[in-house]
Amino acid sequence: MVSGRLVELDALRYTPARVAVLKFRLQHDSSQTEAGGARKVSCEIAAVAFEREAKLLAAAKLGSNVKVTGFLAAKSRTSRTLMLHATEIEFGEGE
Repeated sequence: MVSGRLVELDALRYTPARVAVLKFRLQHDSSQTEAGGARKVSCEIAAVAFEREAKLLAAAKLGSNVKVTGFLAAKSRTSRTLMLHATEIEFGEGE
């Protein structure tokens, strides 16, 4: 699970098979323990959602806090860049 703030939302689109898909980016900020010390972590994560989760995100506002459960996979057959595939989306309090 990764939590973050929505900083980019593409338009909801559909594949030729009529599957809803939406690409988005999360800004993740946290404090983690590494080698016995605290480490501040800040990064943007490219992600994609399908069907139910894509439709939920399409109605969300930029800046919304979300928790995303999913898996990492290569962006495409020709790109080894990682992309988070969201299988479950939870919105933060007041979202």
